[in-house]
Amino acid sequence: QVQLVESGGGSVQPGGSLTLSCAASGTTDTIYAMDWYRQAPGKSREERELVAAITRSGTTTYGDSVKGRFTISRDNDKMTVHLQMLNLQPEDTGVYYCNADARVGLTDYDFWGQGTQVTVSS
Repeated sequence: QVQLVESGGGSVQPGGSLTLSCAASGTTDTIYAMDWYRQAPGKSREERELVAAITRSGTTTYGDSVKGRFTISRDNDKMTVHLQMLNLQPEDTGVYYCNADARVGLTDYDFWGQGTQVTVSS
């Protein structure tokens, strides 16, 4: 089992910045990638949007809407992932969830954090 705890959400004005963090604990050696997803207001869990992902080796992937503004990084020693968000816009508003992709043998598992709210408005 993997436990994830997010922190760093809040309210900012357009153009502002926030950094989210996600700390993993438990069987973290099974994790091969960690991601951030965004659930926009009025959207369902199934409509969560991938914001950014990073593998254990450091390969990163970004959603088109955040490229050039968001940066994902990880500290493997502390099993913590950070999401630096610059030039935030109202459309970035939503609940941000940390996700861990883990593998045990031939079986993949998904673990989710509780989510942290990000609100961008003037």
